[in-house]
Amino acid sequence: MRKILISGASRGIGKAIASKLLKEGHSISLGVREKDSLINTILDPKINDQEKLILHKYDALDNNSSEEWIKKTLKTFNGIDTVIHCAGIFKRTSLLFSDKEMHDIEYLWKVNVMGPWILTKNAWKYLSMSQSGRIIVLVSMSGKRSKGNLASYSMSKFALMSLCQTMRNEGWKKGIRVTAICPGWVNTDMAKDIDQFPKEDMTQAIDIANICSKLIELPNSSIPFEIAINCQLETNN
Repeated sequence: MRKILISGASRGIGKAIASKLLKEGHSISLGVREKDSLINTILDPKINDQEKLILHKYDALDNNSSEEWIKKTLKTFNGIDTVIHCAGIFKRTSLLFSDKEMHDIEYLWKVNVMGPWILTKNAWKYLSMSQSGRIIVLVSMSGKRSKGNLASYSMSKFALMSLCQTMRNEGWKKGIRVTAICPGWVNTDMAKDIDQFPKEDMTQAIDIANICSKLIELPNSSIPFEIAINCQLETNN
């Protein structure tokens, strides 16, 4: 069984992954902005084994919060061997953005790129110690190709994909294996305003949870670096 950090687990993909891995018996430490959102759910420590489930405040904009989260996790689990990055935001900022949208671009960069980078940096020592560390990053198909006019979102996801490649390079000899998961539309709150594509035809969060479950079981010799998940035809992959 693994000792797993999961960011962005209060909803959507992160919540689905956390719920599945907890049911499978792994020790799960969740970093969320609003802990109250998980009260009376399957991810509420008060109705679970508190030696197997931690709920800790985590804000990707606050560099200190990842350090405090990791300290709490180490105290309870006595180690960390897996980090799953699900925290992220979506903005429709286009190439010709207005002055007032500069904040959105900076916000995307801090949450979608610097958040995973800093959390990985702070957990790196403990991932290395396990000799079979796992880092799973929810990137997006927008980290593989730019579609439409989502300039800032695609920019952040391309940067995140580059970061995943460097994590893989740096961690290889230490036994750390990295997987970038790149889905298209997933039936979560992020896609709630998409009406040209039926929700039932989108990738479902539980499907990505199932993929993560399999990834952490595979040996170091069989971990894919990139998994592209298509719910509609993508002509370049």
